[in-house]
Amino acid sequence: MGVYSDTDEYPSPISPSRLFKALVVDAHNLIPKLLPNSVKSIEIIQGDGGAGSIKQFNFVEGNQVKNIKNRIDEIDEETLTYNYTLIEGEALKDKFASIAHEIKFEAAPDGGSISKVTSKYYLKGDVEINEEDIKASKEIVLGIYKVVEAYLLQNPDVYA
Repeated sequence: MGVYSDTDEYPSPISPSRLFKALVVDAHNLIPKLLPNSVKSIEIIQGDGGAGSIKQFNFVEGNQVKNIKNRIDEIDEETLTYNYTLIEGEALKDKFASIAHEIKFEAAPDGGSISKVTSKYYLKGDVEINEEDIKASKEIVLGIYKVVEAYLLQNPDVYA
């Protein structure tokens, strides 16, 4: 099984703690509210929301992906770190055994934040990685990030 690693940084005018609360702590409430045409619900189907819990994203009918399951590996509100692994769902396709993400929300010099994301794609067998698969996945995540960021900019008291 091969592993493909990738690291990205996303700057934002929003503070790291507000982004963490919106994108991680309260994502199960906020994301379906902001993206009702894409995300039907986000449910914790095992555990209490801490490390070891399983979170299921259910997408609206018509999407290529019906649902995905993420295992929470670490969630630390002190260090604003969130690590999770995509363990099940159509998003894995026939290529990936799992996809692990490590996210760290850090303060930026300008008062905003930088979200540092390291992703490790664990490949099934000798599968060749397609750059388009990675790009499509990143675009979906960045789209959610930008919608949440816009909401926080319009609502400066939310998650403050």
